[in-house]
Amino acid sequence: MGTGKRGLIAVAVTVVCAVTVLAAPGTAFADPSPKASPTGSTTATLPADRDLEAVREKLDTLYHDAAVATDAYNAAQEKTEKQSAEIVELAKKIVAGQARLDDLKNRAGAAARAQYRTGGLPPTAQLIFSDNPRQFLDGAGRVLQGQRAAKGLIGEMTRTQEDLKQYATDASDRWDKLEANRKAKAAAQETIKKQISAAEKLESRLEKKQKERLAALEKEAAHQAQTAWLDSGILKDINGKASEQGKQSVEFATQQIGKPYEWGAEGPNAFDCSGLTSQAWEKAGRPIPRTSQEQWRQLKHVAVEDMRPGDLIIYFSDASHVAMYVGGGAIIHAPRPGRTVTLAGAGEMPILGVVRPDA
Repeated sequence: MGTGKRGLIAVAVTVVCAVTVLAAPGTAFADPSPKASPTGSTTATLPADRDLEAVREKLDTLYHDAAVATDAYNAAQEKTEKQSAEIVELAKKIVAGQARLDDLKNRAGAAARAQYRTGGLPPTAQLIFSDNPRQFLDGAGRVLQGQRAAKGLIGEMTRTQEDLKQYATDASDRWDKLEANRKAKAAAQETIKKQISAAEKLESRLEKKQKERLAALEKEAAHQAQTAWLDSGILKDINGKASEQGKQSVEFATQQIGKPYEWGAEGPNAFDCSGLTSQAWEKAGRPIPRTSQEQWRQLKHVAVEDMRPGDLIIYFSDASHVAMYVGGGAIIHAPRPGRTVTLAGAGEMPILGVVRPDA
């Protein structure tokens, strides 16, 4: 059995498991209620759910803001790389143009020296003093050709100088944009660190049992959102078949399950949300934009009921998160710092829309 077929079977098994867990509206990911000890001490030491719910909402906000900043960082990084490459190409053009200009100047100088050797006499005077009028006339024809060539040299020199001036202007413009994007990247990086640090600090204040209860509340909220999405009847309308490239992208995403989230990462050992989706489609032979916002802006939009495995679901009104639909109401995504690439319900987060990389 080939590697590709084994990979697709693995995907199929994963999706079957997903359907088993996700497709049944009455099935929860985990028991959302705390387990009380025989003495009831666990329940007594936990704060009220509304307090932990406030913590959960605060963490969601902090990690969401970090995701937005991560998108800004990735966009600035992508622009920086593009502008750096453009500056290198402009530098090559400037070097080549300067060499061309030097050659033209040398040729023009040679023509000027040749004219000087004739004494600079006007053609009539040269004819009068010539011992061989026929030779003079032949030479006059060559002089005329030389004059035309000289005009051509001057014109080419002028154009080359204008090109060099434009290259220098373009390079200066790219440098300014490069510096602006470096500043934008640094600002986004600072925001990411600040938001993640605040989230980690908030979580560090919780005791072990509080963290367990918080995790249960997160699962409960995700389960409720997924159940509501499935109860809408949407899944019965979603029956699209994956394209060949879609199958390859799903296979790649499935192989990354369990790898840690890391902002700005594109693999192979860690990913952020759009790093995972962009790499999956690049491996499938269809490069797509790096960030979730650009994926939403540039890729073809399709209706949710028309989506098929390999399509990308964009989440939140600001397009700050992206996941890959793998079938059966399930997605694979890199959720946030502290989590790993995982299988989840497609309706666990607010869906902005769906895009198709290989439309």
